[in-house]
Amino acid sequence: MVQSRLLDIAISEFGAKGLEGASTRGIAAAAGTAMSSITYHYGGKEGLYLAAADRIAERMTAVMGDPNDLDHDIAADDAAGARAQIHRILGRLADKMASADSADWTLFVLREQMKPSEAFERIYGGVMGQMVRQLGEFVCIATGLRNVRTARIATITLLGQVVALRSSRATCLKLLERDTLEPSDILDIKARIDANIDAILDSMRAEEQGQA
Repeated sequence: MVQSRLLDIAISEFGAKGLEGASTRGIAAAAGTAMSSITYHYGGKEGLYLAAADRIAERMTAVMGDPNDLDHDIAADDAAGARAQIHRILGRLADKMASADSADWTLFVLREQMKPSEAFERIYGGVMGQMVRQLGEFVCIATGLRNVRTARIATITLLGQVVALRSSRATCLKLLERDTLEPSDILDIKARIDANIDAILDSMRAEEQGQA
């Protein structure tokens, strides 16, 4: 229990202040344990940081689900099935990005996105990497694309509109003249994301078929 609390506090502190700015003494005190516990279990600050990254990878699997549970039996010509999976994955991600509950670990991940370290490799090696690669495969099926690189570029843009709910949260709130996102706001945003997904996929499919 103490170790679990220690890692959760470490995630919050590292997310808010970064590796250099966070204090292991402060983390230990907040967790109600001794500094020696961090040294014993993790070898020091860097070890605790990597353990926090592993914890985030576990939490992402818990909230996003195991990609292995996705329907891998979608046929290469099942464009509708692949499209439905894209909506499902991005809709679930949007819920997490909009939730205040994800603020601590998403800040940690955003810091690693800007300046990746071994911690990012651990996070990407979990559900995150599997999810984005799976999205790229579904984009290929949904659009009829044979160019994997083009599909992955599209995946970046599809993800971007969802991640903005966290990375540009202050701007979102200003635009909506809100102090926090209300359930109705989240529903409206998700509806627009769904419409954008369909517009992007339809455009790419038309291009692939030479109709654009």
